[in-house]
Amino acid sequence: MEVSTILSADILDIIFEGRNKEYGAYELRRSYSRRLTVSITVMLLLIGLLLSGYFLAGKPVIQTANAFEISDPVLEAIQPEEEVPPPPPPPKQTPPPQQIETRQFTSQMRIVEEVKPEERPPEQAELEDTRIGTLNQEGLKDEGIVAPPIETAGTGVIEAPKRKDEDLDKVFLKVEIESQYPGGLSAWARFLRRNLQYPQAAADNEVQGTVVVQFIVDREGVVSDVEAVSGPQELRAEAVRVIKKSGNWTPAVQNNIKVKSYKKQPITFVLNNE
Repeated sequence: MEVSTILSADILDIIFEGRNKEYGAYELRRSYSRRLTVSITVMLLLIGLLLSGYFLAGKPVIQTANAFEISDPVLEAIQPEEEVPPPPPPPKQTPPPQQIETRQFTSQMRIVEEVKPEERPPEQAELEDTRIGTLNQEGLKDEGIVAPPIETAGTGVIEAPKRKDEDLDKVFLKVEIESQYPGGLSAWARFLRRNLQYPQAAADNEVQGTVVVQFIVDREGVVSDVEAVSGPQELRAEAVRVIKKSGNWTPAVQNNIKVKSYKKQPITFVLNNE
């Protein structure tokens, strides 16, 4: 293309200068504006026809169903059902106490001219299975029958359970009040400060920790069966020694009775590096 015609030439002619314009791309780009105009025109015509048909045909009638009439619910108060109390239990029928045969045999002495038969004292054989009393009464023979106990219902008196002697030698695992060192925690801390010695081997190896010692405290506070159940091995022997040296403890209490019980006492070993 000559230089004098570049300014007046079309952009496509410049781009496709020296190329095959019959391949198709040149024609497509050249007719792009015309085809776009035709497409928009056809689309607008179709839209116009659709709108015209809609307005000419009239708006469709949409039938709506009858609306339901909804009224506010009315809550009626529900009367609670009357609780019918259960019938009272039938009264406990207590059998009447058994009457024991008694014979009048008093020590009163009177001087009379003649003793009436009903006032004569009974023979010794009659008193073997008969209870002595102040009047004559017919009933069962006295063969060791024990009278029924007097009912104490409603008096508010409750008898404490009988203590069994065999429970005194039992070793309790759990008690209401545990055994403790006399004087409490402060006295126990003073005892440890005075008597606890840090094992040299454990100190050289910087072994620290808590040793739990289990032992038995009997009803007199005497300590026995001392053994370490946990903690560093290097510290257990010293913890057992201190417990054995601690003397008598205050025994545990169960049901207001001093009892024999197990005790677990932790002893903590801490190195002072200052």
